Amino acid sequence: MAGIAIYPGSFDPITNGHVDVIQRGALLFDELVVAVGNNPGKRGYWFDLEQRTDLVKTCCAKLDNVRVIAFSGLMVHAAQNNGANVILRGLRALSDFELEFRNGLANRDLSGLETLFILTEPQNIFVASSLVREIAQNRGDVSRYVPAAVNRAIAEKLGAP
Repeated sequence: MAGIAIYPGSFDPITNGHVDVIQRGALLFDELVVAVGNNPGKRGYWFDLEQRTDLVKTCCAKLDNVRVIAFSGLMVHAAQNNGANVILRGLRALSDFELEFRNGLANRDLSGLETLFILTEPQNIFVASSLVREIAQNRGDVSRYVPAAVNRAIAEKLGAP
């Protein structure tokens, strides 16, 4: 597919599932803009916006057609400001579909942008940033769920040796 896609999220923290969607999305579009934002429905971010943006940049550094931005406000405005002609979203399970479907319809109504869904790899179906945070806060090993740079950032945050 030609054009520019935007993949928005809070990425708190970015997981291997997110990276998989980014890598696969980068193959489909001329450019993929990964947009890191603050979701007003989520409270108490583990990493601040700058840290999350930096971690996503680190995880995407080898992907030439991926650009990482921080944004605030409506995602469709960030999409329009960055020339995106489609919104990319990952789906893990049926439970994701209802929210993503509703958001996709609202985004199309607001901006005319279509949403493209990519199905997650089966090994990532249960992996969510919230699960990673819960496991890490209880001193569990999250190294198989997140990129190495994120694992180091989590260990540093928790004061692990």
